[in-house]
Amino acid sequence: MLQANEIQQTFSHIQQTIGQAEQACNASADTPQDLKACISKMARDAKTAGDVIKSNDESRIIKCVDDLEDMGDEARRLSRSDSHISPQVESAVTKVHAELSALKHKLH
Repeated sequence: MLQANEIQQTFSHIQQTIGQAEQACNASADTPQDLKACISKMARDAKTAGDVIKSNDESRIIKCVDDLEDMGDEARRLSRSDSHISPQVESAVTKVHAELSALKHKLH
């Protein structure tokens, strides 16, 4: 498993990436409501997960990251199922998913 400080740094970066995705979704009139809701929920859950990350409780950290990565899967599926999504939103969602997936694999 990664060191606690590595997990915290990586997760802090992921929180920023989720925030950027949320901003991109809100800035684009073409973003479907279900995708906006998914990214907003991910942003809220990431804030809660930040406290779990600081707890250094390995099993809780893994569960939080797994749950967020599942939401990232859903966001990516939603973004790919709509041909009217802006390239900025598509890119932001893909980046969030990739970063969560990479952290998940490092934790398992």
